[in-house]
Amino acid sequence: MNKVRVPFWLRIVLLVSIVALGAGAGLFAYRYYKRPVTLSVAVGSIDGEAAKAMSAIAIRLVSTDASVRLKVVDTGTALEAAKAFSEGKVDLAVVRGDVGDLSKAQAVVVMSHVVVLIIAPPRSTIDSIEKLKGRSVGVIGGDTNSKIVDVLNKTYGLDRAKVFKNVALADARNALQTKETNALLFVIPLAEKYLSLVRGFFQQSPKKLPVLISIDSAGSIAEAERAYESFDVPKGTLRGSLPVPDDDLTTMRTSLYLVASKKLSSDLISGLTQTIMSVRRDLLREEPLFAQIAAPSTDADAFLPLHPGAAAFYNGTQQSFMDEYGNATYLTPMVMGGIASVLAAAWKFLGIGNPEIKEGPLDSLRVG
Repeated sequence: MNKVRVPFWLRIVLLVSIVALGAGAGLFAYRYYKRPVTLSVAVGSIDGEAAKAMSAIAIRLVSTDASVRLKVVDTGTALEAAKAFSEGKVDLAVVRGDVGDLSKAQAVVVMSHVVVLIIAPPRSTIDSIEKLKGRSVGVIGGDTNSKIVDVLNKTYGLDRAKVFKNVALADARNALQTKETNALLFVIPLAEKYLSLVRGFFQQSPKKLPVLISIDSAGSIAEAERAYESFDVPKGTLRGSLPVPDDDLTTMRTSLYLVASKKLSSDLISGLTQTIMSVRRDLLREEPLFAQIAAPSTDADAFLPLHPGAAAFYNGTQQSFMDEYGNATYLTPMVMGGIASVLAAAWKFLGIGNPEIKEGPLDSLRVG
């Protein structure tokens, strides 16, 4: 019987359509695989600067075509940022080591250190924490700093005296002027932007200098509360010409961490860590605070465990070329063989190079 032969031009159209469809599907799959991954990051501070700083990093990730992008969620305070993270509402968060539930957190980078400063107005007779009994200390960022207040109350026996009271940032100056409070407690990075803010609350002159109060038990507090460490504020930090403090002053500090959820892959966090540590150098010109970005502790007993992806970057154990592309190296010959088979089938389908064989009189008598 006569075979129905598809016209040559139709075979060309069918083959081109199949090739175009396959190429389009392959391109879509490649672009889907290589697309940047967007992670949400919670951050908050009472002055809004934390969100601005993280937004600057997010913009830099876009400009460098990084494989990870950040969606910044401004929660208003560090406490709310920690809460959003612990509830699983975000992938990442900038959290303080002493604030919120960090049981699900794994450290990526240390964004900054924040230092506890207790400052009394000029000519104040309060020069030690013991002399705070019977006085009032306004706590800026009250709920966020509740752990610090609890620690100081417990260490110095101030809980019955009810020394500490929350004061809004906007009300701090008036509280000092009306003597509603006799000192202020700040927890800030030692960066000029924040030090200038603190200076603004106190009337100063060469003969009127604010008084920084030492936390001389910071070492023992740090041994009991691992979120803190003893820290010496350098001489002249608050004022330089007539130095305030007039010598290194002992206090406490804690760290601001960028933390990641345990469920995020090591490759993803390793790439994020590498990018942040790289763009840090570029961002220093815009914001000196980024100079404080550093690697967290890589010790096994660190206060916050390190995310495996971040650990791979810091320890130099990221996947090598063969680790990452070894499977592709072995699969490539198989894929190429498959492509060759497809091309051979297409060649046969088109009938190129195959002479058309006409049926003879006896061909119709063949069976099967």
